[in-house]
Amino acid sequence: MSKPQFITTPSGEELVVLARAEYEALVSAAALVDEDDADVAIYDLRKAELAAGRDHVLPAEVSHGLLRGESRLKAIRKWRGLTQIALADRAGVGQGYLSDLERGRKRSAPDTLAALARALDVPADWLA
Repeated sequence: MSKPQFITTPSGEELVVLARAEYEALVSAAALVDEDDADVAIYDLRKAELAAGRDHVLPAEVSHGLLRGESRLKAIRKWRGLTQIALADRAGVGQGYLSDLERGRKRSAPDTLAALARALDVPADWLA
C-alpha cells in the first residue's frame, strides 16, 4: 500500500488521495462487509422464527420429491405416506380431481387447498 496524501481544503476539510487500485480494494472490502451484515440479519431473523415456532421449512423428503419433478402436493402426500384415494377421502375431494391437481392440470380453490392442508397436517402455505 502506498502512502496516502492528505490535503486540507481552504474551508478546513481534510481529503485523502490514494491510488485507484487501493480505493477499489477498499470499496470491495466495504461491499463484503455489507453483504456479511445482510447475511447475519437473515440468519438472526431465521433463528428468531425457529425459536417462535414458525418453522415452515419443507422436510428433506419433500424437497427430494420436488427435485425428482414431483409437484409439491404429490411430494407432501407421499411424505405423509398417503395414497391419492386416502388423501382425497380425508380432504373430501374426488381422487380424479386430486390427480389433476397433482399433475397441474387443474388449479385448486383456496378452500380446497385449506382442506388438503388440514388432511395432510401441514401449513396451508406449503400448498400455495
